[in-house]
Amino acid sequence: MRRVASLFLPSLAVDRLRRDAARTGRPPEQVKPQPLPVSGFEPEDGSSCSCPRGGGWRPGARWAQGSGAGAAMAAPGKDIDSLPAHQRPSPRELGRRSEAADNPFKSDRQRDGARTPGSAAQPALSGDVTAPPLVTRKTDRQRVIIAAADSSALALGLYSGMALTQARALVPELDVQDDDPAGDLRELERLALYAVRRWSPTAQVDAPDGLLLDLTGVPHLYGGEEQMARRIVRFCSRIGLDARIAIAGTAGTAHALARYGSQRVTICPLHGELAAIGTLPVAALRLEPRQHETAKRLGIERINDLVAMPRAPLSRRFGASLLTRLDQATGRVAEPLVGVVPFDVPQVERRFAEPIGAAEPIAHAMAELANRLAHDLLARGLGVRLLRLVCERVDREEQIVTVGTARGTRDVPHMLRLLGMKIETIEPGFGIERMSLVALRTEPLGAVALGADLGLGEDADVALLIDQIVTRLGRGAIYRSTMRESDVPERSIGRIAPTQAAVCWPTHWPRPARILARPERIANVLSELPDQPPKRFVWRGITHSIVRADGPERIAGEWWRRTGESYAVRDYFRVENERGERLWVFRRGDGEDLRSGDLSWHVHGIFG
Repeated sequence: MRRVASLFLPSLAVDRLRRDAARTGRPPEQVKPQPLPVSGFEPEDGSSCSCPRGGGWRPGARWAQGSGAGAAMAAPGKDIDSLPAHQRPSPRELGRRSEAADNPFKSDRQRDGARTPGSAAQPALSGDVTAPPLVTRKTDRQRVIIAAADSSALALGLYSGMALTQARALVPELDVQDDDPAGDLRELERLALYAVRRWSPTAQVDAPDGLLLDLTGVPHLYGGEEQMARRIVRFCSRIGLDARIAIAGTAGTAHALARYGSQRVTICPLHGELAAIGTLPVAALRLEPRQHETAKRLGIERINDLVAMPRAPLSRRFGASLLTRLDQATGRVAEPLVGVVPFDVPQVERRFAEPIGAAEPIAHAMAELANRLAHDLLARGLGVRLLRLVCERVDREEQIVTVGTARGTRDVPHMLRLLGMKIETIEPGFGIERMSLVALRTEPLGAVALGADLGLGEDADVALLIDQIVTRLGRGAIYRSTMRESDVPERSIGRIAPTQAAVCWPTHWPRPARILARPERIANVLSELPDQPPKRFVWRGITHSIVRADGPERIAGEWWRRTGESYAVRDYFRVENERGERLWVFRRGDGEDLRSGDLSWHVHGIFG
């Protein structure tokens, strides 16, 4: 059964700003509101505030407009605290209340969902708070509204869509940043690429605040769906993102449960999509704003209300998209996921109105495809190393031609020359109706500097010759030997591409020009133990009498590869026979411990 996970990041914008500010080591810049001057009043201390501090009278109070205490307060130097208790105005006349009043700017939605004292933390705006509440702003028509708010701002009554002036009136210490949808989208794309590498082969960006992951056949690798979901949430917490996740059989149900569910991690049972989302609001179906407003006006609040209604009137009033969303959430209509691709392979394609089968039309189509592919590679700054031509015949059979290059290139004539050498292997049959050219392997390739002849002379690049030989004879026809990091001689030599730089042996470790792939055993060896070179031996049916020798050079086995080499020892000698031939021979074992070898002699190389 298919399982889809919806990863919801409710405060992606503000979490990303917090994390970037912590990474740079400085807090984000605050946009402080500028107080407006009030005409007719100028405080004595020169501040721009229209109300004095320290217990003075409030402009507009009824008691200050009459006589008595209000008139007495009009004299300079007078203060309420200096009056006798029986002459002070009542708190009601001062406009003060002894009980805590509710926030007049709070919406009905926030009044209904007010937090209890034991629920989520509500930070007080005091000196012990390290960072003020953070919100992002955007322009909606002629209004500046809140685009996103962090948990501290939500706890104080702010919400997305609130006017910024109203939010500043509620929270003067509010930290306001500009909205950055492009930055949020880049963050989602980076997270999707990470999900493809670590969690699921298919991850789709669910803009503007989430991802959709196809977890079919994956959760058992992490101990089950719940364990995997909690692991993803913990990872998001480590990188500074608040996350909620839901797993269900359809993308619509997972999307709805992640955003409107009551739990941080929600697992929908198999075939239980309708029961899981039935009590959720209609907005959980990803409806258009027009459809949502119509449903609200008609009193349709829950998804169960939509399910119980006839489908034909719903389609006429709301449009067919509402039923499509409902069917996608319940699994009646498939909703494929278009996953992100870590790297888009450069490729071009051409379809023919009529099938082609002659060599000339095929060569002409190859030239067109090569030119288009070269422009694509130039725009990306890449060069092709492995090129594949796919010809699809009318009977749906594919004819594939693959050529490689010694180094990255986007030279069109060179690519056509290599493909032309394999054009005779293409069997068009009844005709080819589609051709595609794919750069299977690429590497960075910058601008190429021209020589003194401005590129008009003969091209002396040996890579072009290598490519033609390899195309004719095969990939193993030309190679270069290089040193490998190993003490055992047969493992210390490897093959690389002919254009790559080879690593030579150090000069204080002489090695023969030719090392045999496997050491060859020699017979009738005459030598002295424990560390003397051979005096005479027979190799390949020829007797060799040694006149000069140098050694031994002891090489131990690589015990970390296999246990049989823990005690293995070889003593190598450079010997020269009476005819001047120089060989590289060795003896297994040190002559003292039988575990080190059987004391047999072998030839391993030939000096030039």
